[in-house]
Amino acid sequence: MTILKADIPEAGYGKKIVLRNVALSIEEGEIVGLIGPNGAGKSTLLKVLMGILKIPQGSIQLNDTMITNRNPDLLVKSGMSFIPQGNRVFTELTVAENLELGGYILNGKDEVVRRVEQIQATFPDLKEKLKQNAGKLSGGEKQQLALARALMLQPKLLLMDEPSLGLSPKLVAKAFDTIKRINVEFRTTIILVEQKVHEVLKIAHRIYALRMGEIVFSGTPSELQSGDVMKRIFLV
Repeated sequence: MTILKADIPEAGYGKKIVLRNVALSIEEGEIVGLIGPNGAGKSTLLKVLMGILKIPQGSIQLNDTMITNRNPDLLVKSGMSFIPQGNRVFTELTVAENLELGGYILNGKDEVVRRVEQIQATFPDLKEKLKQNAGKLSGGEKQQLALARALMLQPKLLLMDEPSLGLSPKLVAKAFDTIKRINVEFRTTIILVEQKVHEVLKIAHRIYALRMGEIVFSGTPSELQSGDVMKRIFLV
């Protein structure tokens, strides 16, 4: 079943056009990697899908419902979540308060408490730090908290922008393991923007590659690694 379908003739910032003729289709339950060189338009695409950046024409559908240019808060209520680049958390709030904010549209305090308990089981590293200020967490712990907060609403579709940014190699591996586990355990469909291409290929079901704002490849990880496709994306 297709959960998201987008047809974006162009998108950008003022007169600067970043995306051109981008069309993609995401199936329920997939991890879809968005790869490409710096400046290819990957983060811009996520912002368009999440309604942060509006488009003058085109269409975006979520479960057959048109959501083009819908405000992000309405998209969250429709089952989408977005984790922006940089593992952003509310540094002056505790870990528990960050999680509670993630569940701001849940019905009742009991449901929030239940979700926080569920999150602790998925992210045991955070369990002992619920009362600690998020600003004192390590980079890896902040990454976990950003992901845990997004999962408080159990989104159907999760957009992630470079979750491995700034992490050590050991923590990068752990982050990708967690993403894969969330896809399986929560049945969350994930669109993942990443520069760590080889790590993405290990967990993604399908790949879209962007170059200079256009999709230059769509297919499976095995197809991407055959021939000179990678060279054409990153070097030519």
